[in-house]
Order: sequence, then C-alpha cells, then structure tokens
Amino acid sequence: MSTFESKAVLIVGGSSGIGAATAQAFAALDARVTIAARDRVKLDAVATQIGPSVTATALDTTDEAAVEKFFATSEPFDHVVISAAQTPGGPVRQLALADAYAAMNSKFWGAYRIARAARIRDDGSLTFVSGFLSVRPSKTSVLQGAINAALEALVRGLALELSPVRVNTVSPGLIATPLWSRLSNDARQSMFDGAAARLPVQRVGQPQDVANAIVYLASTPYASGSTVLVDGGASLV
Repeated sequence: MSTFESKAVLIVGGSSGIGAATAQAFAALDARVTIAARDRVKLDAVATQIGPSVTATALDTTDEAAVEKFFATSEPFDHVVISAAQTPGGPVRQLALADAYAAMNSKFWGAYRIARAARIRDDGSLTFVSGFLSVRPSKTSVLQGAINAALEALVRGLALELSPVRVNTVSPGLIATPLWSRLSNDARQSMFDGAAARLPVQRVGQPQDVANAIVYLASTPYASGSTVLVDGGASLV
C-alpha cells in the first residue's frame, strides 16, 4: 500500500510549475489530490493532464473570506502544500511600495491565511515553499529574501503551535518554471546556462526536484520544523 493511497492532499498553487509537479507526484502515489489557484483554466488543464484523481478548485489566497469558506466546506486534508505566490521584485529603492505590499500579501500573508484556516488531520502535514534567497540574499531581490526568511520563521513557530500536525518548508534555488517565460528563449537559456556553470550540481533545478522534497517531508513522520534546501548547492557558492 502506498503511503499516500486514498490520502487527501491539497496543493495551493497547483496550476503550474512546482505546484503542478507536486500534484503529479502525489497523484502517482495514489493520493486524492486537489489543486487550487486563481486561474481556473490553467487548473483544469493540469487536472486533465494528470488524470481523474485530481480535482481543481479556484481559490485566491489574498481573499480571506474565500479561504475561510473553502476550508469550512471541505473535508479535512491529510497533507497541505502551499506554493502559490506572485512576488514582483527589484531593488528596494526602485520597487514601488504597492508592489512590495502585494508581494508580501501574496507569498507571506497568503500562506498565513491558509495555515490559519486549513483543517489538517493530526497525522498530517503542512508544507510551505520558500526560497534560498532567505540564506543567500541578492541586492536586486531583497524583499524576496525577507519574505522567504519570514516564511521559514513562521514554519518553525507553527510546528509547535499546530503539533501534532507536522509543518515544514522546502527552499528551492533557481528552478526552470513558467515564471521565466517572460524572457526570450535565448535570454532564458543564457541565464540557465550561466547559473548551471556556477552551481556544484552543474544544472538548473526542475519542478520535479522540489516536488520530490515535498513528498519526502510529507512522508517522513519525524520531520517537523525543518527547512530543506533544494538549490543545487547555490547557498554554498
């Protein structure tokens, strides 16, 4: 029997990238997966691609009432994963305050709202996705690093507050997701090649790499309050 057979798993941010790969990974392990995000069209496409074990539901994590209503009308989940975020970036003195507030509202407060409202069974888990900028800051992405560090601190506190539910975070480095589709093909490939040359693993991360770590944390009963780096060694160089 699979560890996740018939388990109810919610992936918030499951419409693309890391979230979609995580939904695929849990579905392959026989879980009953619900994917949630703002864009219903993208959600339906992912659900159709993965198969009938996946259900799609539209959810905006910046809408407190919608988040509370969703969990009040859903069965308790065995595992909840939060990878949803929209975080405009740039140097602090150039990033508009409205954009900075929106980034914090999406990635930090969105995750906070989910953690506050989610009903998770006692032997289950809650997993956040942060980012390696929390430990390897960039002068052009200061706010992102601060948000990721805040998420990781939140996880450690929640691991105590929500016990026996286990709370952890996965901290990715550069991952080849649709986030980078705004760049031209040549510019994107050049960035990936340059990053791969600097990394100890000599390659850029894939969404499946992060999904593997999320599944590991959800399936490990002794893991709580942990931050697992999946950054190709970027925090070392």
